Amino acid sequence: MRFCVLTIFPEMFDAFAGHGIMRRAVESGKIRLEPVNIRDFAEGRHRVTDDRPYGGGSGMVMKPEPLAAAIQSAKSELPEAPVVLLTPQGRRFDQETARQYAACREMIFVCGRYEGLDERICEAYVDDEISIGDYVLTGGELPAMVVMDAVIRHIPGVLGAEDAAECDSFSASRLEHAHYTRPGAFCQKEVPGVLLSGNHRAIEEWRRESALLRTILRRPDLLEQTGLTEPEKKIVQKWCRRLEALASD
Repeated sequence: MRFCVLTIFPEMFDAFAGHGIMRRAVESGKIRLEPVNIRDFAEGRHRVTDDRPYGGGSGMVMKPEPLAAAIQSAKSELPEAPVVLLTPQGRRFDQETARQYAACREMIFVCGRYEGLDERICEAYVDDEISIGDYVLTGGELPAMVVMDAVIRHIPGVLGAEDAAECDSFSASRLEHAHYTRPGAFCQKEVPGVLLSGNHRAIEEWRRESALLRTILRRPDLLEQTGLTEPEKKIVQKWCRRLEALASD
């Protein structure tokens, strides 16, 4: 999978691609990350990529000419790639969108700066606008890294275990179950005995219950999207009986 990232700070992506899972994915050829400096498409000695906004106001706006030239150049190399703008005004990024993007063979990301882009770029060149949350950052570089990280996890072979991405939080509109590792006792708390039992069916049931309870307590809104499965209903009913027993004592 090829990623082309249009930015005025291409060096920011060196560290992103140089460590951990990203580095291994690059070295194995599973992904190819190509940061492109938008300034290379700007005219004049100073390679200016911003200008004052029409109508006045604070801040600067990214000029359309360098961005248009950069996008056209990227599209000539990756003609099937969707052009994605990282912006707080975009639709909220989630696990399902990451899974959909992972089906693409190539993608182009546009990292905005200053107060944003000239609107005519959005209208003429951008296929999708993505936000990673309801807050404002100084540029689209970090959001682009977040999106790529989430997408890359779905590429076969990147994580090693083929089902690893499908077990992540949000993959089934549920948070992931609790995790434990050695030592068996820590901070006066023991690892749940079922995880040491070797009973794979019991372990799977415990993990399902753990995931459901964590979702109920931390992100109940996720349950509203899909409702409860039959096994989950039984878990909820069991806990309701426990709570009723406690309330009646």
